[in-house]
Amino acid sequence: MSKKKIVWLLVAVVVIAASVGWIQVARARSRKRVSYETVKVDRGRIVAQVTATGTLSAIVTVQVGSQVSGSIAALYADFNSPVKKGELIAKIDDRLFAATVEQAKANLVAAEGNLAKAKAQAVDADRIYQRDVVLAQRHLIADADRDTAQATADADKAAVDAAVGAVEQAKAQLNQAQVNLEYTNIRSPKDGTVISRNVDVGQTVAASLQAPVIFLIAEDLRKMQVDTSVAESDVGHIKPGSTATFTVDAYKSERFTGMVRQVRINPQTVQNVVTYDAVIDVANTDLRLLPGMTANCTFVYDRRDDVLRLPNAAMRFRPPPELLASLTPGGKQGRRGGPGDSSADSAAPASTGAGQRSARTAAEGSKPATATDMRTVWIVRDGGPRQIQFRAGVSDGSVTEIVDGDLKAGDEVITDVTMGAQAGSGAAGNPMSRRIF
Repeated sequence: MSKKKIVWLLVAVVVIAASVGWIQVARARSRKRVSYETVKVDRGRIVAQVTATGTLSAIVTVQVGSQVSGSIAALYADFNSPVKKGELIAKIDDRLFAATVEQAKANLVAAEGNLAKAKAQAVDADRIYQRDVVLAQRHLIADADRDTAQATADADKAAVDAAVGAVEQAKAQLNQAQVNLEYTNIRSPKDGTVISRNVDVGQTVAASLQAPVIFLIAEDLRKMQVDTSVAESDVGHIKPGSTATFTVDAYKSERFTGMVRQVRINPQTVQNVVTYDAVIDVANTDLRLLPGMTANCTFVYDRRDDVLRLPNAAMRFRPPPELLASLTPGGKQGRRGGPGDSSADSAAPASTGAGQRSARTAAEGSKPATATDMRTVWIVRDGGPRQIQFRAGVSDGSVTEIVDGDLKAGDEVITDVTMGAQAGSGAAGNPMSRRIF
C-alpha cells in the first residue's frame, strides 16, 4: 500500500472518530439541558369561598287536599291566584253528602220518638208495679205477679236508657254527615298565592287512602329560601348568620344576597356522596325570584387583602428522578441544593427577611406551624432549582396565601420541568415563563 493511501486512511479514521466524539458530546449536552416552567409569587387578594347549587322555594308551602271523595263541581282559584285564609277555592259535588245529612236528621227524629215511647212505657210499668205491691200486701195477688211487674218496670227503665243512647248516636251520625258536607267546600288554610293546581272541574278525587292534593299554596313569596347541597368537606366553613350570594339563570348578570339561617344536620347520601342542606333566607320584595329556580350559591368564609400568594400548581410540582439525580451526584448534595440540602431545610418560617412576612402574621404574632400548614415548593434561585418550605394560609382553590417562609414577591416558582433534547421546544406561546439551563 502506498504512503498516499495510508495518509488518506488515517485522515478518514480521524474524521470519523472526531464526528463520533462530537455527536456523543452533543448528545450528552442535550441530555443535561433542563427547561423549567415557572410562575411568579405576587401580592393580592384571596377570597376563600364555598360554592354549591340549590333550589329556591317559599318558606312555607301548604298542600291543600280533600277530606272526602267526589267529583270537582267548581274551582274558584287558579295558578298565581292570591287567596285569603278561609276563602272558598274549590267545591266538591255535595248532593250525596246533603242526602246523607237529611237521612241522619230523619234517624235522629226516629230515635227521639223511640225515646219518648220508651219513657211512656217505663212510666206505665212503674205504675203497675206500685199497684201490685199494694195488692200483694193485702194478699189479693200472688207474689209472683208482683215480681213480674217489678221486672217489667226495670226492663222499661233500661229501654229508656237504650233509647237515650240511640238518640245520642243519631246526633253523632248527623254531626258526622254535616262535617262531611262542609268538607265539600275546599278553603284556603293560609294567606298566600296558588303556585300549583292539580285538578280540573269534573275530575273525581278519591280520599280513601290519602288526601289528594288539589292546590299548592305558598304563604308569602316576598320571603323565600334556598336549599343548597353542600359537600361534607365544605360544610364546616358555613355558619348560621353568615352572608351568602347567588345567581339564577333568569338574571345572569345580577347577584342576589341572603343570610344562612341554618345548616341542617340531616345528611343526604347519593351515590356515596354526602351533602348537607344549608338554608339561605332571601328577600324577594320585587317578586322576581320564582319557586323552583336553580341558584348557584357562594359562601365566603374568609378574605385576605394584599397578601403574599402563589398558584396552587406550584405546590403540586414534584421534581422527576432524573433532576434529583443531577442535583445529588453520587448520593451527595450538589451545589444547587436539593431535598437533603441544609440550606433548603433551613428555609423555614424562622428565616424570613424584610417584606417576607405577611400582614396576617404580623397581626397574629408568632404562631407555631403544624404539619398540615407546611408546604414545599421549588423555586429558581441562584441559577438553579432550590427547595423551599413555607407556611400556608387560606386558599381560594387557585392561589394560596404564604403566611411565613423564605419566599418574596417576584420569586419564580417551578410548576413543571422538561429534561433532555426536547427541553427547548414548545417555549413559544406558553403563558408561563420558561427557564432553560
